[in-house]
Amino acid sequence: MTTIASFVRHGPLEPVTPVILSVPHAGRDYPPALRAALRVPLAALKGLEDRYADALGLDARRAETLFVAQRARAWIDLNRGEHERDPRLDDGAARIGHPQSAKLRSGLGLVPRRVGNSGDIWQRRLSADEVDQRIAADHRPYHAALAAALASARARFGVAVLVDIHSMPSLGPAESAPRLVLGDRFGKSAAGRFTGRIEGVARAHGIATAANAPYSGGHILERHGEPRRGVHAVQLEFDRGLYLDQALDGPGEGLPATSRLLRAIVDAVTDEALPSALAAE
Repeated sequence: MTTIASFVRHGPLEPVTPVILSVPHAGRDYPPALRAALRVPLAALKGLEDRYADALGLDARRAETLFVAQRARAWIDLNRGEHERDPRLDDGAARIGHPQSAKLRSGLGLVPRRVGNSGDIWQRRLSADEVDQRIAADHRPYHAALAAALASARARFGVAVLVDIHSMPSLGPAESAPRLVLGDRFGKSAAGRFTGRIEGVARAHGIATAANAPYSGGHILERHGEPRRGVHAVQLEFDRGLYLDQALDGPGEGLPATSRLLRAIVDAVTDEALPSALAAE
């Protein structure tokens, strides 16, 4: 295990399988500077977390290299691009000159401005330097580490697959709504054979899935998924009711079963990648 301030890397520096795991939104480190600038109770920021999605990744991981973000999403969102800076919050946004995404307009940019029904997070605007420092200390190191691991896996196996682990609120009744949403940016970030294998595993476990709706994947998939170069990236959104307690606040009785599902997914993705890996050796 290697700790780099804003994230922890579990597993070897040089990956020993073609699959890399990432948990970018489960961080529970709320720096003092964040706490001092809040206008909402700290507990309200749990609404931005993929609550204990890191427990899924850690339980399911075997030999894979796994990256777990430590900083809270409210501090900086690793699944947003550096250009997604909110002009209603961030003094540095004016110099970007980039069209605003729907997520950014809703207050969920690089530094989130709002949280659920609690409203605006911050007491004041953030200076350009404040956000620049968060990018330099937290955002860039995470993405650089992911890119390096994927490049290393690609060089060794001829293929690399990033499995980006998230969680979501329930989409509806458990007996009818999808409980796992697979995102591949509508085929742009991964070959369909990988999502097909994942869907098959979920069916075998009795878990209904949906593809790219309502979550198709964000900046992590856009930045790192390059199927034509042999680097694939898939986002998994697990219904929090699968693995959290009834209050959706801590690990629940369903965590072991959901971890087994994730493990089976990783095994299937690895198996699907191996023909390419063997051909490269």
